[in-house]
Amino acid sequence: MAVEAEVLKELRRLRACMPEVTGVLAASADGLVLARDMPDVEPEGLAALTAAALGIGRRMTDLAGGGGFRELLVRGVGGYIATYAAGPTAVLTLVADDRVNVGRLHLEGRRGGSRIADLLTGRFPADRPLLADRPAPAPAPATPRGPMLGALPIRIPPQSRREY
Repeated sequence: MAVEAEVLKELRRLRACMPEVTGVLAASADGLVLARDMPDVEPEGLAALTAAALGIGRRMTDLAGGGGFRELLVRGVGGYIATYAAGPTAVLTLVADDRVNVGRLHLEGRRGGSRIADLLTGRFPADRPLLADRPAPAPAPATPRGPMLGALPIRIPPQSRREY
């Protein structure tokens, strides 16, 4: 199936852009492996545990009034396991060593989960380039509204301009 190949391509992109990520897995919400790129972990077992953690995470967000499930991060002695929602029926799990930049892990995991959700629902053509692969738009010209301090414009509120 072409969608599975595109999901696997996204998983490989995630591993290539972050060398600290040692494995990636896309699974259905009920624990079935959709695609994987993880050499040292049993994917079926991780997918089943991910589905269980997803159920607990959803229940926790419901009880706490936090809205729908978005992500779950588990930290062990040797690294991290991060799970991200990939639409309503799938999840993306990243396994990373302890040297990973957690902020970047979240950034790439959220981006990857969103792309996988789009691929699985058919909203995202497989041949469309990623946002990061597109040329950046030209920056808008700056229009300062006050005196400049370094590179940032500063604004002085009207009430503080009074002289006493």
